[in-house]
Amino acid sequence: MTIINSINDFHQLTGLPDPHHPLISIVNVADMHLEYVNTWKQFALNFYCISLKRNVATKVKYGQQYYDYDKGLMTFIAPRQVQSLDANTPEELKSAQGNGLTLLIHPDFLYGHPLATNINNYKFFSYAVNEALHLSDREEKNIVAIFEKINEEHQHIDSHTQDIILSQVGLMLNYSKRFYERQFITRKTASHDLLSRMELLLNRHFDNDETLKSGLPTVDYVAGSLNVSAHYLSDMLRSVTGQSAQQHIHDKLIEKAKEYLSTTGLSVAEIAYQLGFEYPQSFNKLFKKKVLISPLEFRQTFN
Repeated sequence: MTIINSINDFHQLTGLPDPHHPLISIVNVADMHLEYVNTWKQFALNFYCISLKRNVATKVKYGQQYYDYDKGLMTFIAPRQVQSLDANTPEELKSAQGNGLTLLIHPDFLYGHPLATNINNYKFFSYAVNEALHLSDREEKNIVAIFEKINEEHQHIDSHTQDIILSQVGLMLNYSKRFYERQFITRKTASHDLLSRMELLLNRHFDNDETLKSGLPTVDYVAGSLNVSAHYLSDMLRSVTGQSAQQHIHDKLIEKAKEYLSTTGLSVAEIAYQLGFEYPQSFNKLFKKKVLISPLEFRQTFN
């Protein structure tokens, strides 16, 4: 796998002139020249990459998922996130480019600024490529305007450059967060389909003695089974239902616990182990937090 450590290295690999600033750059995607096919088979950047692209003919691969850039969309790549281009010749690499804009930001550029910490709050940096942000024409105009403002500012470096640029980057990220929430709502069919698949998955898990022996289902396990990233699943669920993926898992667990408590003679400890808890105390604590009474008190209401 190729690790691209610096923005300057990225410029050299893509046939671009040296960046105006070593820690931040805006690239016109159409100006890039991708010639070294093996470099892009599997690669990772040691800096953030925010892209707005259109008309990309070749598919981009993230893990085992593909996304076809046949429409305008945004992607957010965090440092050391593995990517690959599905291309075998320089001609295919050229077709993979499409057109648009890419913002490259090295983590060092964030030091001393609140965004250095806050950028971790934007969970879409860990979304998979197939969970990209689709923009309306109006939304795209807003984002392009911010790209242009950053591009103008980063060519004139002075003591105010960092604050001005990062204020614009923060604005872009906040808009993107809003647009993602809009996307979850406008794509209700896809969101509710994912929710239905998750409900079915959890029902099967808690109804199967063999899967329960493997322990409690984690968000990563559920997301992986649904072929989405964990952060995307939780963010989608919060937007649609107001609850995170972890809360959904706990709710399903409590439903099953109530069933055991009301219909079987199993002890509370046995039920805890049956549901995949390593320690009954953890089960008791979660149950009381969710139901406001202990498992034993809940059982007594049926006597």
